[in-house]
Order: sequence, then structure tokens, then C-alpha cells
Amino acid sequence: MRHPLLLPALVPALALGLACNSKLDRNRAEDLIRKDYPVVITTTVPDHASAEKGSPEHRRLATLQENTAKTGWFDITVKAEGNRETFTFRLKPDAPKAIKAAPKGFTMPAAEAVFVRASKLEPTREGARVTYEVRLEKPTAQFPLFQAQFPEARVGQIRPRFATFERRRGTWELTGTNEAFRKAE
Repeated sequence: MRHPLLLPALVPALALGLACNSKLDRNRAEDLIRKDYPVVITTTVPDHASAEKGSPEHRRLATLQENTAKTGWFDITVKAEGNRETFTFRLKPDAPKAIKAAPKGFTMPAAEAVFVRASKLEPTREGARVTYEVRLEKPTAQFPLFQAQFPEARVGQIRPRFATFERRRGTWELTGTNEAFRKAE
């Protein structure tokens, strides 16, 4: 004969055991990752930089000068010192608020990266690791500056990223990604 008090005590214990053993599924991982996208891809404008004339770095600085001069957001000076040129960039007061001060200059939006999909889920000792894809979209006028830094970058390009998840208090939590950029404010 079954004991009537045993069944009510067994149901919550069984449900808790099943919840703790549940694996992270693709839909849950995608939902947790997707909330942090789109992210703003930025490019950096140094407050000053120097390069030898004719070098790749000098060409990059010349491209930077040309592009930023078109915006009218910076006062730019170039000072020749022998075979080197020093470029100085000063942000004008009427520049857009999207341009932020950085430790050695300024950051400007160049494009957005949007979440595409989770492509692989791997269990780990601590939880799970998810490989997911992002796509580069919505380039700004400063995208050529980003491409000068990262020549392989193309609009529409899909790049892999990685996220880690841990099971905490009975639910899966996103604990980190290798995404270098952050969601727009």
C-alpha cells in the first residue's frame, strides 16, 4: 500500500531535480544573448599621433585626417618634423554627443553589429559555452576609418562570438561574452 504523504513530498523534489539537470537550449541562449544587441562598433580618433611619411601608419593617419575634416567635428593640425608628421585632433564643442572621450582620444560610431543566431552549444564543467554569430550592419560615414584599422571588415560580414553561461538559482544566466563592443546608451 502506498503512503498518502509520500507522493506530495516526492513531487517538489522530483521537479527540483529535473530543473537542476536541465540543459541550456538554443532558444534560451539566443534570448539571453540577443538582449545585449545591437552593439555600436566604434573607431578611435587619437588626440595626437605621429608617423613617418610614407609608412602605413602615416597613410592611416592621413585617411583619418581626410575623413574627420569632412565632418567638421574636429580641429585638425598637422606639424612636420623632418621625415615625420604629427597629427593633432581636437573635438569641437558642437560635435555630436555620440563622439565620446577615450583614454587617448575619442571614439566615434562606425557601424552596428546585430545578433544573428547561436550556432553551437557545448556543456562545460561550470555551465555551457555558446558560439554565436553577429553581422556588421548600418555603416556610418566613419566606417572607412574602421576599415583602415581592420581591412578585413565588410558590411554584411558574419563573425563568430562566444558566450558563457552558468546555472544559478535554478536558471541559466549569461556570465560573459568575448564581444568587445557594448550596446548603445
